[in-house]
Amino acid sequence: MSKRAPMTELTGPLPGLSVLTSQYHAILSDVWGVVHNGVTQHTAAVDALVRFRAQGGRVVLITNAPRPRGPIIAQLDALGVSRDAYDGLISSGDATRTLLEGFKGKTVCRVGPKQDDVLFDGLDIAFGDVSEASAVVVTDLDTDDDTPDDYRDRMEQWLARGLPMICANPDKVVEDGDRLVYCGGALADAYEDAGGRVMMAGKPFNPIYEQAKQMLDDAGRRTFAPSRVLAIGDSLRTDAMGAAQFGIDLLFVTGSIHAAELDAFNNPPPRRIADFISPSRARLAGYMPKLEW
Repeated sequence: MSKRAPMTELTGPLPGLSVLTSQYHAILSDVWGVVHNGVTQHTAAVDALVRFRAQGGRVVLITNAPRPRGPIIAQLDALGVSRDAYDGLISSGDATRTLLEGFKGKTVCRVGPKQDDVLFDGLDIAFGDVSEASAVVVTDLDTDDDTPDDYRDRMEQWLARGLPMICANPDKVVEDGDRLVYCGGALADAYEDAGGRVMMAGKPFNPIYEQAKQMLDDAGRRTFAPSRVLAIGDSLRTDAMGAAQFGIDLLFVTGSIHAAELDAFNNPPPRRIADFISPSRARLAGYMPKLEW
């Protein structure tokens, strides 16, 4: 990895992505919370990515959605997100299918809405009771109103059988319009805290970043140096830690899942943002409440 000069001290939010275009040639952008909130697209963010690509940059969307990329792209289309905003998309569902291949021909316990069953297409995996299962596969909680506490009894059964948990969505919470809902990662945390074994391939883990980086290189027909790749995301747990572990810089979107704790829309002191990100060891290229050009 090439050496880079230390980041300049944060003095406030960046005015827009445009101030970074001379430094970065490729972007790995989070989707939920950056490009849309689950209900509507963030028009300014989509426009920023379109403009970045129009100047020759390459963009791959990297999301912890537990379904393969096809349904995610269909969702973006339904929200009116222009395909000019990205060169490709990689999901946690895509990365998780590699883990699931080790359970072909076996039975698993299933947690998550039926719409996520597309994750298992073609994998020869059956759904069944805990007594016959070889693993627990979590795409998300069963409903948006569930909390991890609702799964205590089931977790005791999984633990009693020593079942590993494969979590296809490492996110702990996500925006759903104007509220936050628990995701699969919250249940994975609870299971791990109780002594269970958890496997994940989405952000912040390297498998999804390695696949995303290959997609960037293929789109650009070149190998992008890590110093020229920018991660954009709204989560300390997944985006900041993932960028740090993969060795790329981070543009942090403060006005999403961490908006309340950062007081993101009331001009918080830059030191507050830096201190918040510091535990991840992510190298901050800057921050802004919402992504815009």
